[in-house]
Amino acid sequence: MGSLQLEDFVAGWIGGAASVIVGHPLDTVKTRLQAGQGYGNTLNCILTVYRNESVVGFFKGMSFPLASIAVYSSVTFGVFSNTQRFISQQRYGDSNHAPALSDLIVASMIAGVVSVGIGGPVDLIKIRLQMQTQPYIKANINLKHMGIGFPAYRGPIHCVSSILRQEGLAGMYRGAGAMLLRDVPGYCLYFIPYSVLCGWITPEGCISPSPSSVWMAGGIAGAISWGTATPMDVVKSRLQADGVYLNKYKGVIDCISQSYHSEGLKVFVRGITVNAVRGFPMSAAMFLGYELSRKALRGDQAVTNP
Repeated sequence: MGSLQLEDFVAGWIGGAASVIVGHPLDTVKTRLQAGQGYGNTLNCILTVYRNESVVGFFKGMSFPLASIAVYSSVTFGVFSNTQRFISQQRYGDSNHAPALSDLIVASMIAGVVSVGIGGPVDLIKIRLQMQTQPYIKANINLKHMGIGFPAYRGPIHCVSSILRQEGLAGMYRGAGAMLLRDVPGYCLYFIPYSVLCGWITPEGCISPSPSSVWMAGGIAGAISWGTATPMDVVKSRLQADGVYLNKYKGVIDCISQSYHSEGLKVFVRGITVNAVRGFPMSAAMFLGYELSRKALRGDQAVTNP
C-alpha cells in the first residue's frame, strides 16, 4: 500500500543528527575555505582555525544544525522514501516493487526541491555563525565602525532575529537559487548511487543490506554527491556568507561572475577535497543511522552476512 510512513521521517531525523556530529568540523573547514579570506589550503585552514580558536572553533555553529539539520534530513529522507513508494504503487501496483532508475531520479529531484525550503535557512544560519570571526580584507576600512573581527551574532537566535530585522524574510533564503541548483542534481547523485551500490554489495537472498554495506554505500554516495556539488556549493556558501558585515553579491550570476574574474575557474573547485572527504563519514553515518533506526522502528529482522 502507498500510505505515508512516518517512521521514515523519524529515522531521517536520527540519521541527520548522527551526520552533523560526525561531519561538522570538516564542514566548518569547507565553509571557511569557500567563503573566507586568508586560508591557503585545507591543511592551512585547519591549523589556522585550531591556532586561533582551538578545537572549539571546529564546532562553531553546531548547536543550530544539530537541532535543525536533523529535521531537514527527516523531511528529505521521508519525502524521498514516501515518493519512491508512491511512484511504485502508481506504476506497478505495489509500493514495495523495486524502483526503476527513472523512479529514483524523480523521487530524488522532488526531495531536492523540498529540501531547499527547510535547508536554505538552516544552511544560512550555520554559515553565518561559522564565518563571523574569519579574517576580512583590510581594504574594508569603511567597515571598522562595525567591529570587524568580533562576532556579529551572539548565537543562532540572535542571528535569526538580526537577519529578519535587517533583511526581512527574504534574507533567510539568501542563496536559495544556488542551493536549488546544487541540491536537485546533488540528491540524484546521492540516493541513486546509494541504491545501486547497496544492490551490488548485498548478496542474493538477503532481505536487506548489512550495516557494513550500508556504511560503505552511504559513504561512497556522499563522496560522489558532495564532490560533484562543489562548484555550486561554493556559490551558495559565498552568497549566504555575504551579509555578515557587508553585501558584495547581487545574485547567483553576479557571484559566479565576480568569483571567476577575481580568482579564476579554480575558485569553483575550492574545498572539493574536504567536501569529498567529509562527505564519506557524514553520509555513512546518515544512511547507517537512518537504516538501523528504521529497522528498529519497524521491528524488521535483517538477514546480514555472517
